[in-house]
Amino acid sequence: MKKDKKLLNITFLGTGTSQGIPMIASNDPVCLSTDPKDKRLRSSILISWDDVSYTVDCGLDFRQQMLRENVQSLNGVFFTHQHADHIGGLDDLRAFCYKIGEMPIFLNEITLKSLERRFEYIFDPAYKYPGSPTLQPHIIHKDAFEVSGLEVIPIEVFHGKLPITAYRFQDFAYLTDIKYIEDSEKEKLKNLEVLVVDALRIAPHPTHFSLQDALNFVEEIQPKKAYFTHISHKLGFHKETSKILPKNVFLAYDGLKLTL
Repeated sequence: MKKDKKLLNITFLGTGTSQGIPMIASNDPVCLSTDPKDKRLRSSILISWDDVSYTVDCGLDFRQQMLRENVQSLNGVFFTHQHADHIGGLDDLRAFCYKIGEMPIFLNEITLKSLERRFEYIFDPAYKYPGSPTLQPHIIHKDAFEVSGLEVIPIEVFHGKLPITAYRFQDFAYLTDIKYIEDSEKEKLKNLEVLVVDALRIAPHPTHFSLQDALNFVEEIQPKKAYFTHISHKLGFHKETSKILPKNVFLAYDGLKLTL
């Protein structure tokens, strides 16, 4: 028997690439923009249903994002991969661990091994620092799993040669840092209400979708709506770039909220 759909609330915590916008020491016009939609923290979302909330990734701006959105509770984190802009806020999970105890995290094995090396004082009992977050890792593969009463479908995509994890929650899918995806994994993206995918810049990039790559992908997947994220200043001004997009495709921006 099919479960009733949950009401999903999604907040874009950040929509910028690894260096954010404005980028340090840059005098690029986009970095100097006064438009709030051109100010982009590192990419992450908050997704909530029923009375639970999870993030996808917790990057270098995690603390600032939690304070901005006044997040009072967090039930876990879904990680895409181990690059700093997606895991750099790991230590700040401690505030939520004080409230709930062990924090469930969901990630592939490559990402877990990287976290164990880089955050030895969190994971290794011999070096565990008092007060550091206590995490409960759950290794994910390609099979769907259930979290807090919601089916989560992991989708393997490639960030250059690195296999990373995207996620589908009901009719919403979140893919960042994608350059390639197998046809078998594309099958998991059928009949979407909303697709979120990265569109780094205008020019081609070896490990990310360019704007045209992202537009081609949307045309292939055919979601009802698509939002682009993981944006660098080289994509241009939010206002100007938005004008050239198809009517069902939008640039996400920090603080954007969706309900579906």
